[in-house]
Amino acid sequence: MNEIYDFNTIETTIQEDWKANKTFEVNKNSNKPKYYCLSMLPYPSGNLHMGHVRNYSIGDAVSRYKKLKGFNVLQPMGWDAFGLPAENAAISKNIHPQDWTEQNINQMKKQLDSLGFGYDWSKEINTSDQSYYKFEQGLFLKFYEKGLAYRKKSLVNWDPVDKTVLANEQVIDGKGWRTGADVELKEIETWFLKITDYADELEAGLDTIDWPENVKNMQKNWIGKSKGTEIKFETDNGRTLNAFTTRPDTIYGVTFFGISPNHPIVKELQKEDKGIKAFLEETRKVSSAEADQAKAEKLGYKTKINIIHPLLKTNIPVWIINYVLMDYGTGAIMGVPAHDERDFDFANKYSIPITRVISSEEDLPFSGSGPLVNSQDLDGFMPEEAFEKISNTLAQSGKAKILNQYRLRDWGISRQRYWGCPIPMEYKNGEAYPAKKLPVILPVSEDGSYEPLHQNDSFRCPNDDIERETDTFDTFMESSWYFARYTSAENDKDIFDENTNYWLPVDLYIGGVEHAILHLLYSRFFFKVLRDLNMVKGDEPFKKLLTQGMVLKDGAKMSKSKGNTVDPKEYIENYGADSIRTFMIFASPPEQSLEWSDNGLEGCHRFLKRLWALSYKIINLEDSSFIKSKDSLNDECKDLFVKINDDYEKRLNLNTVVSSCMEILNNINKRFSSAGAECSKEDLITTYDFLLLALSPIAPHISEQLYKEILGKELQDASWPSNEFFEKNETEVKYLIQVNGRVRANIMLEPSLSEGEVKQKAKEHENVSRHLENKDIIKVIFIKNKLINFVHS
Repeated sequence: MNEIYDFNTIETTIQEDWKANKTFEVNKNSNKPKYYCLSMLPYPSGNLHMGHVRNYSIGDAVSRYKKLKGFNVLQPMGWDAFGLPAENAAISKNIHPQDWTEQNINQMKKQLDSLGFGYDWSKEINTSDQSYYKFEQGLFLKFYEKGLAYRKKSLVNWDPVDKTVLANEQVIDGKGWRTGADVELKEIETWFLKITDYADELEAGLDTIDWPENVKNMQKNWIGKSKGTEIKFETDNGRTLNAFTTRPDTIYGVTFFGISPNHPIVKELQKEDKGIKAFLEETRKVSSAEADQAKAEKLGYKTKINIIHPLLKTNIPVWIINYVLMDYGTGAIMGVPAHDERDFDFANKYSIPITRVISSEEDLPFSGSGPLVNSQDLDGFMPEEAFEKISNTLAQSGKAKILNQYRLRDWGISRQRYWGCPIPMEYKNGEAYPAKKLPVILPVSEDGSYEPLHQNDSFRCPNDDIERETDTFDTFMESSWYFARYTSAENDKDIFDENTNYWLPVDLYIGGVEHAILHLLYSRFFFKVLRDLNMVKGDEPFKKLLTQGMVLKDGAKMSKSKGNTVDPKEYIENYGADSIRTFMIFASPPEQSLEWSDNGLEGCHRFLKRLWALSYKIINLEDSSFIKSKDSLNDECKDLFVKINDDYEKRLNLNTVVSSCMEILNNINKRFSSAGAECSKEDLITTYDFLLLALSPIAPHISEQLYKEILGKELQDASWPSNEFFEKNETEVKYLIQVNGRVRANIMLEPSLSEGEVKQKAKEHENVSRHLENKDIIKVIFIKNKLINFVHS
């Protein structure tokens, strides 16, 4: 054994062995219980960043631990490869997006391997490869057949320079994020998936999964289920307008009625009022994002019609208002300025009357609870009572219905970009039809040139009869079902197979909290539809979710723009993969952010060097070097063994696994002196064996090398110790003695005593016998090695 810790040689050799032996490829015929551990797949940008390293270090540690525990472990990896960044990068570098993507995948795969992550590369997927997206197109057509995919006109953010739709997040201060052009609101035909059909189940299912509460709350808020009343308002020109409200109790405070600029009635009103057109042009200068609408100046146009208050029978003016959204509720609101902040601001701007109907000492606008006032026969009622009374009164006359409304909207999946999966639909005589032949392949020219699909005539019109859809899918489509495709990735004929139901659901899913809403919500939606199509079993795709914290430097998130990024490659060369992995695990609990520290990394490297130095001492020990000791090393470390076992199994506190390993190393080192080792050989080897096992999920290369060199065993054949290993070898245990639930004594007894023997010893205690004197014992509660409770009448 080399006295020097040569991490580069060790890690390279071990990684070559894993590759040659296909160590991490799953055994398809295993009788072991399954465990599916998955980290969110990366976008192939070309280089790993430290956030990736942390995410994947956590996932690999859990996977390796579960393998030691006897599970058949699947840990796959792939690439979320379509999307706008690749297209823009390709434009700037004058290279085809496909070539750029493939180069980046090759580079990142080498980086992942250099860190020793135990991935089953036989399951690798690339979402931009037709072997993947051909199945996605088939799925879309199944959604279409089920009535869950439809096409409609919708308002979108349109960049007139790029000639494409922008997501709300890509509109910054009213301008396109890339071109800087003024964004226009434009109505175009786009495809949607009816995620709203699953809104109730998506909310209810959150109570059945082991996810962080903050993530579940974020999804619940995004779904936005709210109980309210949809009220029918008659107009003074013979029309009706419906408005949904969660506060029908405030109906006596309505002083204006608002409709969205995109409400269908606006087109009719425009014919009679030419001023509306100019107002609509003004409102279209703000993006369609709800957040932007909320921040924008509140604009209104008073129409020439009124609604008739259903209870007061008074005329109330109808306004077209920019903050009223067409895709929430009915696209209309009853304006109650005294008790809604936006309505209050709007009413003040346009000098609209404000009527308080909820009593409170607070200033307006007041949105809380209190007795009703200025509400005729409902004065004095609390809002909850008034909600029911008003809703039922209006319902009886056919003017209202109580229902649930959702903030969640259907998912718009059309993108006007080249580098994406083509939507497999065709058009003939204005009607949409599923593509006759799949896959609809994204055209890639031999010379590396490409053009948007709507400009590619040979793609758009393959013959005189049909015209193809030229939009591509939102890239969230690819990431909404990839976890299921991993399970059957080697099957080129069928999207899923018998392996799918064996592996699903994912047992542990690891990724950033920034994906809490869209990706995780879309994945849950997809899984439920796949279930209803009889393609998978179960209701939820991810049993447990771990949202790891960010990696910070100087207190800020690492980013190229801040110039505070750290290149993993440089640190792997100087310290080794095991040192980086150990630091990533040790520096912070998985859910919390981690502050990058060169000193911290160096400290973890020193720990591994000390482990290597200890191992060198152990291998050079003679049988005569062991000195008898009255205190067992194994017993001294038992509490640490138990803590490590609990940290892996119950709490996933991986950072304290490392600190416990450091303590075990210190305890072993203390047994060494110039005279030899103050413990038996068996005692030393048992403790050292567990130290390597415990550390191996986190620092696998050094652990595997030492397991072979010092112990002469293969780590890949090793198993986690049984429960007996973690039981303390105690000669006495403390019993709590209670009488009618009150503690009367604490006594030390042998752990092997039976219930009857413990009962007798307890009764002999002076204080216990005094409280049991002349009492009739009706029940005895016994918990071995912990408690006995005498219950008397």
